[in-house]
Amino acid sequence: MEGSCKGILAAVAVLAGLAASASSYQIIEGPKNATALVGEEARFNCTVSPGWKLIMWALNGTVVLSITPTEPIITNNRFTSESYEDDGNFISEMIIHDVRFSDAGHIKCSLQNSDHDGSAFLSVQVVGKLFIPSDSLEVTEDKPCNVTCQAAGWTPPPDLSWKIGAPVSHSSYFSIPEPSDPQSTVSILSMTPRGNGTLTCVASMKGVLVQKSLTVNLTVVPPASGSRPGTSLPTWAIVLLAVSLSLLLILIIVLLIIFCCCCVSRREEKESSYHDEVRKSANAGTNKEAFETKLRNGFENYGYVSDEPRTTEIGSPPPRSYEAPVPEQHGTSQPRQGPRDGQPGPASQPQLPLHTVGPRKVKNETLV
Repeated sequence: MEGSCKGILAAVAVLAGLAASASSYQIIEGPKNATALVGEEARFNCTVSPGWKLIMWALNGTVVLSITPTEPIITNNRFTSESYEDDGNFISEMIIHDVRFSDAGHIKCSLQNSDHDGSAFLSVQVVGKLFIPSDSLEVTEDKPCNVTCQAAGWTPPPDLSWKIGAPVSHSSYFSIPEPSDPQSTVSILSMTPRGNGTLTCVASMKGVLVQKSLTVNLTVVPPASGSRPGTSLPTWAIVLLAVSLSLLLILIIVLLIIFCCCCVSRREEKESSYHDEVRKSANAGTNKEAFETKLRNGFENYGYVSDEPRTTEIGSPPPRSYEAPVPEQHGTSQPRQGPRDGQPGPASQPQLPLHTVGPRKVKNETLV
């Protein structure tokens, strides 16, 4: 019994020694998350207790650096190490030189023959460029205007802000992502300038506290004569004005067509009137020639009456008899003589109507 008890105690002592030797070194503090810019350095620390034999550093599951108590085992020149001691503990620092965007990912520090490890995450940021349309801006005094600033090639997109070094009556800005480029951001500054100065666009990145800025000169010119600030038409007014001008143009075209049709009709009427006048002139010329012929032959006396007796028309009153006046005799009056003897008296003779012949008219013609 005593021998068996001694064997058990010896086995327990061996196991306890092995456990004590295995637990004599461990990771006290692992690495912490870090953010680095492309092209710069990234550093990670791992603190272990004394007694360690091998420290291994891995990036995204691949061992990139190994540390032994005597010297580091370097397999890539971009990954180096520094060593420190703190209260008897060993501190291993891994340095990543010339950080690349592909280096972003998990960082792990582990010990040989140990299930415990420490891990962290590396974030890699990219600083891009800033663009403003012009190095010198010229705007109108007291007239609202917009200035844009674009941050291109940044990862992640930065926060954009403005520093205004000129007198303004109003200013505000907002930022929106560029639709065609998710890594670009556009900031729009709205302001009403009142004097010359400078405008500065500032891009800030989180994590590494990086700022990048771009400054442009601002030149303010007085408004043109007769123009007033703030009189720009709204969009709906511009649309209404465009529609009105279109309708006015159509109306003018219609009126021009009507006017042309009226001109053509009047021209036809004038041509018809002209032909009538030509005919009338021709007739008038013919009449004038006939009249001139008569003038050359002589003037006609329209008061001339022919001496030949005219036949009395039926129903016309008979012409009155002409009685010759009896001369008045002075002195003794002689009795009226009766009819001569042997001559039939008035009762026995038939009475014929007497045609009185008036004064003879002479037809005169004057020859020219």
